[in-house]
Amino acid sequence: MTEVLFYHLEGRRLENVLPTLLERSLERGWRVAIQGGSEERIDALDAHLWTYNDDSFLPHGTFRDPETAVQPILLTVGEENANAASVRFLIDGAALPADSERYERIVLMFDGEDEEAVETARRQWSEAKARGFDATYWQTDETGRWVKKA
Repeated sequence: MTEVLFYHLEGRRLENVLPTLLERSLERGWRVAIQGGSEERIDALDAHLWTYNDDSFLPHGTFRDPETAVQPILLTVGEENANAASVRFLIDGAALPADSERYERIVLMFDGEDEEAVETARRQWSEAKARGFDATYWQTDETGRWVKKA
């Protein structure tokens, strides 16, 4: 059964949180797709993932690359699963894909300081539950660690 994890970002930017989650996904041997809301957002994330850490980088490509199928992490604006990802990150309010049940895990990340993003996440929570997915809600504690709240 597909797990759907909701990550509520408060006081932290997506760019600061996403690389660690992607590193953990790769450590587990998962291929990842990240679906953003615009090509500009994908371009910004593309640049960020090459430079976020002076000591390493995350191997990835974008939907524009000719070899999307071989990318361990693929940044896209569409619902296609061109790299056969088992984990899909949804950002910027991207909707649950029609083929959500094909993924091992879907991670929805939303800005808790943006009321529209919170409302979208609430609708997506209801949709995930209605579709029978195992949905969990995560928030950071005072030390910055992710804690399962629901």
